[in-house]
Amino acid sequence: MLTGLVLVLFAYVLGSVPWGVVIAKKACGIDPRTAGSHSIGATNISRLCGFGWGVATLFCDVFKGSLPVYLALQSGAGPFLVSLVGLCAVLGHVFSCFLHFRGGKAVATTIGVFLPLAFLPLLGSAVLCLLLIWLSGFVSLGSLTLVSSLPLFLVFSGQSTWLALSLALCLLVFFKHRENIVRLHAGTEKSWLKSRHQENPSDRPESGQQDKK
Repeated sequence: MLTGLVLVLFAYVLGSVPWGVVIAKKACGIDPRTAGSHSIGATNISRLCGFGWGVATLFCDVFKGSLPVYLALQSGAGPFLVSLVGLCAVLGHVFSCFLHFRGGKAVATTIGVFLPLAFLPLLGSAVLCLLLIWLSGFVSLGSLTLVSSLPLFLVFSGQSTWLALSLALCLLVFFKHRENIVRLHAGTEKSWLKSRHQENPSDRPESGQQDKK
């Protein structure tokens, strides 16, 4: 029981570490909560500080989901405890004790949770995610596709043990993306490609300088 409690608390505290805030402040002196999309995730850090720092943020957010779950698996914990550890890691990211119980949108840490649990189903979902981002330019649409398709890939691959966890995290990600969903429906969501062009005006054709932000 004590080991389980330690794992759950460790998962929440590690998940709460706001790497996007730490990296953005150290790398470019910006608080991402007050700039760009106001998100502490890798996409906003990429826009504010550059692609490399965005990748660093992504890696850290994935890692803080993977490590607690890996440790839980290594301790011999059962599926329920492992799922609880994974859920707490993501809840830490979303409701960080270091940010007055505010946080990120849960996608990268969700990916981290499933890396040691169900790599192949996660890979299938990630491919769909990247395909949607490439076709549409919307990171939010790709993220929603990833968490929506993951439960299906788990079922089809015979790894239904983690189905409840995937559904819980799917609901959490949709909740955190509710504003993005409204903007996608209204056609006002920011495209990743357009955002990149807006940051580099010299790269845009002159005829496109009046495009909306």
